[in-house]
Amino acid sequence: MKATLKLWLDQDGKAFGDGPYELLKGIETTGSLHKAAAQMEMSYSKAWKLLRMIEQRLRFQLLEREVGGRLGGGSRITPRAKELMSCYAVFREEAQEAVNRIFQKRFRPFKHSGPASESLAHKTRA
Repeated sequence: MKATLKLWLDQDGKAFGDGPYELLKGIETTGSLHKAAAQMEMSYSKAWKLLRMIEQRLRFQLLEREVGGRLGGGSRITPRAKELMSCYAVFREEAQEAVNRIFQKRFRPFKHSGPASESLAHKTRA
C-alpha cells in the first residue's frame, strides 16, 4: 500500500500541474510544441489551447514562438516558464516526501498486513 498525491496550482481554476509540466519539458527537449504534443498523444490544437489558457491564468508567457522562416519555426520556453517548472518540480517532490512521511506515521499498523483473503477470513470468524 502506498499514498499517491496529485497536485496542481490553482489560479482562477486549474492553472498548472503534471500534464502542462510534461508538455513544457517536451517543448524544451524538442524545440517544438507540435512534437511535444505528439509525444504526449495530444493534438497540436489541444496543446496550443491548453498553454494559452495557462498563460491567461498565470498572467505570463510560457513560450517564445518563432513562426515559419528558413528552419520552419519552433518554440522555446521563456525564462519565467523555466523558473515555474523548476519550482513545480521541487514542490512536487517535497510534497510527495511529506505525504510519504505522514503515510508511514499513520498507516504503520497496515504495513505488514497479510493478503486480503487473510484479513477477510479473520473478520468473518470474529
